[in-house]
Amino acid sequence: MKNYTTDKIRNIGIIGHGGEGKTTLTEAMLFNAKATDRFGRVEDGTTTTDYDPEEIKRKISISAAVAPFEWKQHKVNVIDVPGYFDFEGEMTSALRVVESACIVVGAVSGVIVGTEKAWDYCKEYKIPRIIFVNQMDRENANFNKVIDQLKELYGTAIAPFQVPIVEGGEFKGYVDIISMKAFEYKGKDVAEISIPDSMQDEVESLRTVLVEAVAETSEELMEKYFEGEEFTEEEIRTAIRQGVLAGDVVPVLCGSAVNNQGITTLMDTIINYLPAPGECQKPAGENPKTGDAVERTYSASEPFSALVFKTVVDPFVGKLSLFKVMSGELTTGLSVYNPNREKAEKINNIYMLRGKKQESIDKVVPGDIAAVAKLQVTMTGDTLCDQSDPVKYEGIRFPQPSISLAVYPEKEGEEEKVFGGLNRLMEEDPTFTVENNQETGEMLISGIGEMHLEIISKRLQNKFGVGIVFNEPKVPYRETIRKSIKAEGRHKKQTGGHGQYGHVWIEFEPLPDPEQEFEFVDKIVGGVVPKQYIPAVDKGLRECLVKGVLAGYPMVGIKATLYDGSYHSVDSSEMAFKIAAALAYKKLEDADPVLLEPIMRAEVIVPDEYMGDIIGDLNKRRGRILGMNPLGNGMQEVVAEVPQAEMAKYATDLRSMTQARGSFKMEFVRYEEVPANISAKIVEQARQANEQQ
Repeated sequence: MKNYTTDKIRNIGIIGHGGEGKTTLTEAMLFNAKATDRFGRVEDGTTTTDYDPEEIKRKISISAAVAPFEWKQHKVNVIDVPGYFDFEGEMTSALRVVESACIVVGAVSGVIVGTEKAWDYCKEYKIPRIIFVNQMDRENANFNKVIDQLKELYGTAIAPFQVPIVEGGEFKGYVDIISMKAFEYKGKDVAEISIPDSMQDEVESLRTVLVEAVAETSEELMEKYFEGEEFTEEEIRTAIRQGVLAGDVVPVLCGSAVNNQGITTLMDTIINYLPAPGECQKPAGENPKTGDAVERTYSASEPFSALVFKTVVDPFVGKLSLFKVMSGELTTGLSVYNPNREKAEKINNIYMLRGKKQESIDKVVPGDIAAVAKLQVTMTGDTLCDQSDPVKYEGIRFPQPSISLAVYPEKEGEEEKVFGGLNRLMEEDPTFTVENNQETGEMLISGIGEMHLEIISKRLQNKFGVGIVFNEPKVPYRETIRKSIKAEGRHKKQTGGHGQYGHVWIEFEPLPDPEQEFEFVDKIVGGVVPKQYIPAVDKGLRECLVKGVLAGYPMVGIKATLYDGSYHSVDSSEMAFKIAAALAYKKLEDADPVLLEPIMRAEVIVPDEYMGDIIGDLNKRRGRILGMNPLGNGMQEVVAEVPQAEMAKYATDLRSMTQARGSFKMEFVRYEEVPANISAKIVEQARQANEQQ
């Protein structure tokens, strides 16, 4: 591929709901541009951008994939973005480096939640967009229904550039509203035809709306419009492009990706109406040394800077870092600086990626996207720059994990291998985390959804040859006491020679603050327990607190006062007093021990129409509703406190209840006593588990 100047580059994300044909659309564009010599099919596992074994097996996109092609003296970097919500992080990273997006909408399914999310992301990132109504070849395809849905949601910005010609339920061609010409598909070719009489009124109506939108772009055109003069096609195209770049106009096109219909027109629209790097937004960051704001331009004369937006880990090839040059140029052999890690990196091999295929290149111009191999410290979201003139860009804001599962290796003894493999995969996917929970002794993996975690499991097996199984995480219950008792612990053992003797009286009391774990008080007078043995009593109790007397959970909120005891001048020892303390601790069974559970503060955001279901569901989960806050745009926030034990699968359940329109975040608040009926079940389960061990 030849080198292109920045003004001839287009970076575009192909986004939308899962299953609407984004990957097939990408494949069709690559095929038409002769970037591939065959038209791959999702069903056959032969597409360019779905090359991961799990993508091929499941016939869905899991990772965002870059696929550049050349079209009419331009280079187009397409990023095929997964539509399933478990892989939402791929959307946020891709949209960080594109100047525009194509939202793919199914002609049968219409506007659904993935469409709305795609639009909202474009709005958040201030990205101009076009809409492609795909699958026009399918039975029950309804372009007008889709347009009505889009206009209802997004108003006058929606601008149909085409109207499909449908005869006998069959998609035959389209009318171009700008040129006012009609075209019919004939096999692989397109032939110009007369606009069907039955469509004249519809076409004229859409044309009028388009002309009115054009008139509003400048005073000169408005004056021309009121004087009844016709706009030239060039005036229309120029005005529309200005509107598209401003986000005021969203062109809508139609076609069938699987039949390669309407695709070249879409490719022309990308070239003609969507922005080159720098036309809408300039790269803005900060000086990592001073914190001062820094603005760059997509110019070869500026100091080099780039943003790493994705990492691909291959157990054989190593690590590939995908980046976009924000200013200056990158050539092989350069040493660059990573201000996030405060380390230098050597650029040895630069690649242009098309799916999994790598083509070595020696230079990357401003605004272009490429990959570099084997960077030592660089991670997704990091900046690379010229050390003599540094800049650091904002990283990528990934969605927070919403579901956690406990992870165990399929084969005993492979814990370290599992942990190491998962940490390597985290370099590729920053939307999941792994931690060893000290309290429950479990390795926990947290991600966006159940499918997300399942895919991670499969990738661990495929890439590193290690299998894992998931379990619901243990809830970190705790125990405390509700009344004070005085307990004696007496340890006496005579086995010939030196014996063992330790004797204590301890008063156990509940602490006023149950969050305070333990307080030890020494009230010995007269040396009845010698000073050198008192730390052993404290230590003996602390070791016992790890396992409560009710169900074996850690004991908290206890004050222990050592106030009496006795010793033997020969047989007493630190160990004897530790054992005596443990014997006294066992008497806590008489101190009315109770179980405590973690309480979480949940903030749930849902559309208005789901409020009743959400509140009812939270009540069933023993939740307490603290408040409801209207957020505007038909959304509400529900704030509640809910036991952690009731929220294990909430991410999945919320998605089901709200058709994936709801979101939530959760944080620990405090521990509270478990209701007696639930506590009894937990204690019984713990007893049975101990018996099995």
